[in-house]
Amino acid sequence: MKKIIFIIIFALSAHNLFAQLPSVTLKNINGKTVNTAELNNDGKPFIITFFALWCKPCIRELRAIHEVYEEWQEETGVKVIAVSIDEAQDIQKVKPLVDQNEWEYEVLLDPNSNFRRALGGNIIPAVFIVDGNGKIVDSRTGYTDGSEEHLIEKVRELMK
Repeated sequence: MKKIIFIIIFALSAHNLFAQLPSVTLKNINGKTVNTAELNNDGKPFIITFFALWCKPCIRELRAIHEVYEEWQEETGVKVIAVSIDEAQDIQKVKPLVDQNEWEYEVLLDPNSNFRRALGGNIIPAVFIVDGNGKIVDSRTGYTDGSEEHLIEKVRELMK
């Protein structure tokens, strides 16, 4: 029974691999409207990570990426797009957190989790690696210390 449940969960999460980004209208932390289908990094890979203020593993992962982000950008040109799924009443707390941590990520607000659901990210942190053509090529959920290395390894593979 566990094996069947695992296969079903894997199939549901894998169905978005190699799919184009869905079109969802969000705002960034400065109030600008963004269509998620148009997210890009000028032909280079990028990483989309979903987080919430209350999610400790999410914040740990974003802080860990911040520690190496400048190096990653210099080496590969990768961009991180952090998407907050905090509800509308907490949205005003996202920008202060970003500013306090000096995160240079593009930060989007998904208060109804429409974008997260469209990508099939049921658990946060949910991370998606997108190639230079806008196709989702890898994804994972959860975070353990050091697992951010998987992200840059995958980006390096895409750069070859």
